[in-house]
Amino acid sequence: DSPFGELGGDMSGTMHHYEEIIGGRTFQIEVSPVGPRPSRWRAQLRRAAGIPNAMMPFYGPTPDEAAQSLSRWLTLLYTPPPTSV
Repeated sequence: DSPFGELGGDMSGTMHHYEEIIGGRTFQIEVSPVGPRPSRWRAQLRRAAGIPNAMMPFYGPTPDEAAQSLSRWLTLLYTPPPTSV
């Protein structure tokens, strides 16, 4: 089993779904195969009806690795820096 899948991955079908809470926000990540025999996977934020998604996709050799790349980027973007005392 994937350690990333434990964070909310849904492995049904060819589309993989993950839910991450990062910086107090909930993000839904979709990962889909690139091509008919996937050796590359594309992760992007799940699109909500009527809301544009202009963020670039992230890629990886497996669904988990593609989702982890996007998750790491979101963590850098939405986690506040530590405060110094």
